Amino acid sequence: MVKMEILGMNIGCVLTALSDKRIPEKDCLLPLISKLLGYCIVAASTTVKLPQILKILNHKSAQGLSVAAFELEVVGYTISLAYCIHKGLSFSAYGELAFLLIQAIILVAVIYYFTGPIKAKTWVLVLLYGAIAPTILGGRIDPVLFEALYASQHAIFIFARVPQIWKNFSNKSTGELSSLTCLMNFGGSLVRVFTSIQEKAPTSVLMGYVMGIIMNGTLLSQILAYRKQAPKKEKKFD
Repeated sequence: MVKMEILGMNIGCVLTALSDKRIPEKDCLLPLISKLLGYCIVAASTTVKLPQILKILNHKSAQGLSVAAFELEVVGYTISLAYCIHKGLSFSAYGELAFLLIQAIILVAVIYYFTGPIKAKTWVLVLLYGAIAPTILGGRIDPVLFEALYASQHAIFIFARVPQIWKNFSNKSTGELSSLTCLMNFGGSLVRVFTSIQEKAPTSVLMGYVMGIIMNGTLLSQILAYRKQAPKKEKKFD
C-alpha cells in the first residue's frame, strides 16, 4: 500500500483499494471522511455568524437578542480554542473555533452598538477580557486550572444558550435571531461529534459538541415554532 498524505489525510489506502477495484476498508475510509468533514467545517465556519451579523446591520436592530448569551459565547470559544491548541489536536478537529471566536467578538460589538449607549460595566468587561484572553490563549496558566477552565466551558456554553432560549420563550418571538446561523451551528455540532470520535478527542470535547446539538436544536425548534406568529413587544428584564 502506498502511503500518500495531504493535509494529514492518508489517501494512499483509498487509491490502492480503488486501483484494485475494491471498496476501501473502514479503517481507511472513516478517518479520511472525518478529516474531510473537519476541513469542511473549518471552511464553513468562516461565515457561520455572518448571517446573524448582516441581519442586525440590515435591520439596524438587535431586538430579541440576549447580550449575555453572546458575551458568554466569546468566553466559551476562547477557552475551547486555547484548550485544543495546547492539547495538540489536529487543526481539522478544532480550526473552526478560531474563526468562530473572531466572528463572535464582531457580533458582540455590533450588538453593543445597536442596544444603546455602552455602559461603564460593559467597558469593564471588555477591558477584563482583553487582559485575560491572551494569557489563556497563550497557555500561560497552571495546567490544573486549565483543565478546570475547560470543564467549566460546557456550563458556559449552556448558560450562553439559556438566556436566549428563555428570551425567545418569554417574547414568543426569536426577534433578530438568524435561522441560518442557528442551522449552521446545529449542523456543525452534529458533524463534530463524528470527527471527535474519529480523532480520538478527549471525552470532554465530545460532550461539548453533544451539548451543542441539544442547545442549538432547541433554538432551531423555537425559530420554527414562532416564525408564523406575530412578534410581541419585547419584555424587559432587570
